[in-house]
Amino acid sequence: MTLKLENVTKKFGSFTAVDNLSLEIPDNQIFGFLGANGAGKTTTFRMILNLLDQSSGTITWREQKIDYSKSDLIGYLPEERGLYPKLKVREQLIYLGKLRGMTKQDVIEELTKWLDRLKVPQYMDMKVEELSKGGNQQKIQFISAVIHKPQLLILDEPFSGLDPVNVELLKEAVVELKENGTSIVFSSHRMEHVEELCQHLCMMQHGKPILHGDIREIKRSFGKKNLSIQADFNLDFVERIPGVVKVKYLADRALCQIENEDISQHILEQLIGKGFVRKFELDEPSLNDIFIEKAGAAYE
Repeated sequence: MTLKLENVTKKFGSFTAVDNLSLEIPDNQIFGFLGANGAGKTTTFRMILNLLDQSSGTITWREQKIDYSKSDLIGYLPEERGLYPKLKVREQLIYLGKLRGMTKQDVIEELTKWLDRLKVPQYMDMKVEELSKGGNQQKIQFISAVIHKPQLLILDEPFSGLDPVNVELLKEAVVELKENGTSIVFSSHRMEHVEELCQHLCMMQHGKPILHGDIREIKRSFGKKNLSIQADFNLDFVERIPGVVKVKYLADRALCQIENEDISQHILEQLIGKGFVRKFELDEPSLNDIFIEKAGAAYE
C-alpha cells in the first residue's frame, strides 16, 4: 500500500529536472521532500499526480497508476496558490467539493469544522480577495486540499509565507490528518519542519536524491554528534582536542561537531577542574549538518 517511484526521470529538452529517482513512500506516514528551489520537488509531485508525464520510469500508488478516476482519493496543495479571488469562500469550496464528489451539505459541514479548527470562522462568506494575502488565503487553499478527506495528501511548501502561530496551527492539522489515516507527502526548504513532522525523508539536489530513508537511521549512520558547552571560562582549547571536527564560538558557549559520542567524554574530562560548567549537552546531528556534508554546500 505504498507510493512507489522507480527510476523516474523528467527532462525538459536538454535539462534534466528529476534524474533517476527511486523511492518507496509508506502509507499512513508523513514523508518529507527536502531541497532548495530547483531541486526537483515540485516536478516530482506533478508526475506523481499525473499532471506531468515522466520521461522514463514508473510511478504507482497501491500498485496502480494515478489517474483522474482517483482524484477523489487525493488532495493537492500546490506551491502556486490558485483560488478564485471574486468568489466567496463558501461558494468556492462548494464548487471544489462537488468536483470531488461531495454534496453541498457535506461541504458546508466540513468547511465549518475546518474554519473553526484554523480559527477563521468569520471567513465563510467573505470573498477570497478580501482575506489578507498569504496566510489567510493559504488556510482556505489548505482546506480545499483536505475537505474531501483524501487518502493521499500532497502538500508543496505548505508553511511558506505563514507566521509562526499559523505554522503551528497547520502543523497540528497535518499531524491530526495523519493520525486519522491520511498518507501525507510534503516538501519544504525548512529543515526543522521536516525534522519535526516526518519519520522518512528524501533530500534532493539538482534532481537527484542525495539521501533518503528513516530520519533516525540517517542520523545514526551519520555518526557525528553535536555538543553544546556553556562555561564560565575560555573554551578555545576545545578545538584542539582530537575528534573535534569543528567548533563555532558564540558569546556564551561553544558549539562543537564531534566524530562520535565517545569524544564527548574526553572533552568532559578536560573541562573538569577548569571552572564552572553551566551546560554540557550532547545532541544528534541536525539535518542541516548532514545536508552540508552530503551536498558539499550550505543548504540555503
